[in-house]
Amino acid sequence: MTPSNGGLALEIVVPVFNEEAVLENSIIRLAEYLTLEMPSTWKITIADNASTDRTPVIAARLSEQLPNVDYRRLEVKGRGYALRDAWGASEAKVLAYLDVDLSTDLAALPPLVAPLLSGHSDISIGTRLGQSSRVSRGPKREFISRSYNFLLRRTMQVRFSDAQCGFKAIRADVAQRLLPHVEDNGWFFDTELLIIAERSGLRIHEIPVDWVDDPDSRVDIRQTALDDIRGMVRVAGSLVKGSIPVQAIYAELGRRPIAPPGRPSFFGQVVRFGLVGAVSTLAFALLYLVLQGPFGAQQANFLSLLLTAVGNTAANRRFTFGISGPEKLFTQQFQGLIVFLLAWGITSSSLWVLHSVNVDATASMELLTLTAANVFATLMRFVLLRIWVFRVRHWDERSAVLALRTAGSVR
Repeated sequence: MTPSNGGLALEIVVPVFNEEAVLENSIIRLAEYLTLEMPSTWKITIADNASTDRTPVIAARLSEQLPNVDYRRLEVKGRGYALRDAWGASEAKVLAYLDVDLSTDLAALPPLVAPLLSGHSDISIGTRLGQSSRVSRGPKREFISRSYNFLLRRTMQVRFSDAQCGFKAIRADVAQRLLPHVEDNGWFFDTELLIIAERSGLRIHEIPVDWVDDPDSRVDIRQTALDDIRGMVRVAGSLVKGSIPVQAIYAELGRRPIAPPGRPSFFGQVVRFGLVGAVSTLAFALLYLVLQGPFGAQQANFLSLLLTAVGNTAANRRFTFGISGPEKLFTQQFQGLIVFLLAWGITSSSLWVLHSVNVDATASMELLTLTAANVFATLMRFVLLRIWVFRVRHWDERSAVLALRTAGSVR
């Protein structure tokens, strides 16, 4: 298919490493589907990253025999390297990638790229965790995938549901802005891209997909999971330090609020703080029940407290104090953990102080002490969140309103 307007709408990159068994059938199937079902101009690029089997021979032959199929070869292994190289050289408006096994039903391709071609969204991803998704895979992979995405959402405060599905697309101008800040070149590449995109206020569109597990997958799940966790720690540190310029990207490409966000009154903050606290207490209980079996009481208690604290800070940031946008997000999360640790220290040491003063303290005295400590710790948390973590200076509010009005008049 040749472009009618002199431009290429869509380029689909298929990263491969030693895929001689499935490459030919997959590329032919993909090309046939695009020819019949894709109304926009398109091209397929086979991105070979250091294959040592017959993959290069098959890929070169396919590029000669099939129209709109290209072949690129890299002498270094890594999905991130392959995507970075192919996307960086593309002239298409929208860039996508698919796993070579075509585990995802190709019928999801048009809805994947449509919001990007129209300019409605910045990135589009398939999700296997949506309510209407239909997925066929073993319980082990299902558990690992859901656990990883749960951990990602709770620790990195992202809203997208499935970071690992090999079915994604991005606008070329957005990719050009984000790729220089993505450090990983392996399996964590697209997860890191999504984290930076969401922290920069970009719109990520999700579509539920039908997905069938590849029984011959050679991915080392354990090593990949460890690499992903290390990647999350690295990205979180970079965001806290400010080495990723999310504010600059937000100013250039981010989706700003329709109207300036309002900050609740003092009474409203108190009521909302109480509601968030009640929900956090329930969440802690549920998490503890789930984690107690595999981890034991002490570790389950610590993990439940940590995850609840992260969620509590995020909820208070948005719901109680009316703060949105990526500015100071990770700094405020870090400050929120400090406040949580101070409150936890007050409650956990209260009994020690009581028994130091009165070795024969009764159960009623212990309960009274714990109640008083919890009341004091709660009041301290609210005060510190209000005057330190989520403090908004008057000049900041005026600047935010002025920036939104200016952006609205420009757009």
